[in-house]
Amino acid sequence: QDGLKRSLGDLRRQLAWVERLDVTLGPVAAIADDTSAGPGEGHSASQKEAVDPENDFQREMSFYRQAQAAVLEALPRLHKLQVPTRRPDDYFAEMAKSDQQMQKIRQKLKSKQEAMEKSEKAKQLRAMRKYGKKVQTEILQKRQKEKKSMLNAVKKYQKGLSDKLDFLDEEQTSSQGNKKGSGGQRVKKGPNAKRRYKNQKFGFGGKKKGSKWNTKESFDDVSGFQAKVAHNKGPRKGGKKALNKRPGKRARQKMKSRAR
Repeated sequence: QDGLKRSLGDLRRQLAWVERLDVTLGPVAAIADDTSAGPGEGHSASQKEAVDPENDFQREMSFYRQAQAAVLEALPRLHKLQVPTRRPDDYFAEMAKSDQQMQKIRQKLKSKQEAMEKSEKAKQLRAMRKYGKKVQTEILQKRQKEKKSMLNAVKKYQKGLSDKLDFLDEEQTSSQGNKKGSGGQRVKKGPNAKRRYKNQKFGFGGKKKGSKWNTKESFDDVSGFQAKVAHNKGPRKGGKKALNKRPGKRARQKMKSRAR
């Protein structure tokens, strides 16, 4: 301890206060009305107040009052020593950094902000794409599930395990719902005029495969058979004559030679 004190005495310089400008005081009690009071007045009341270091407002206010007390103490002493405390009107302070350097810093900050905005937009876009892909996958899975269930129902119906055709109604209602949801188009009820005309003219379809096969009754029925018409002998239907047979080989050669 004696050695520390001797070292402190060697380091300390006995200079005038105007060279040191050190002020050590407690916080002032009032904020604006202590200019009329002396520099030493009103300090004890604020020193007795307990300042919670965890409370940011109280801590910053304590620093502010302490600085105010230091100003109230130092300004009169500086005026007494005739030290100017105001900056002259024609005084220009030298900047720590040049305008070019500040411009570079401003451009760098601006580019960094733009990069952050682009990154945020890209992140939002990726999130939207991910969500859209998720929705699309769910829709495809739902369609595959519906298709699989419908195929199973059709197989059961074909095998005779079920006699219900509810899956056709469900398919029709789902297709109508998709049309309404996608395009908002009005669903037509029943066939159009062209379809109705064809239905009236040709019927509503029916069995196509094997419809022209003979049956036992049609094979035994020979009432409509006509030998002359079947063997190109005699007139055909409509009064036309039977078609001539193909000419022979020599006749065809003679016809070719004449054409030359």
